[in-house]
Amino acid sequence: MKTLLNVIWLIFSGVWMAIGYAVAGVICCILVVTIPFGIACFRIAVYALWPFGNRVVQRGDAGAASGIGNVIWLIFAGIWLTIGHFLAGVAFCVTIIGIPFGLAHFKLMPVSLMPLGREIVPTDAPTAYPGYRW
Repeated sequence: MKTLLNVIWLIFSGVWMAIGYAVAGVICCILVVTIPFGIACFRIAVYALWPFGNRVVQRGDAGAASGIGNVIWLIFAGIWLTIGHFLAGVAFCVTIIGIPFGLAHFKLMPVSLMPLGREIVPTDAPTAYPGYRW
């Protein structure tokens, strides 16, 4: 089922969002100072292509630098991307068929708001559930 949802998502939202994030990643990688933001954009672009079956988790080794970077990201890009995902999610949720895709946009909001110090993992991976211990 997640493959079918990913294919439909790819057609209606995924390709356009992934292209946008990839272009932003290339622009960020032009300057040396913004390379971490570019890498985050590429990570979000891959997640925007196939959001079903994946989830975002907080990295345990993220330090103060990623916190400072997230504040900078939030001011310049994060709030606008999150508002865009929110509006697209509401628009998709207006129709019954679009509800899973609206929820996927809502799922993209936290990583687009503060991408540094986060990791995208498959939902069936043990690291997808941070409180779970083996």
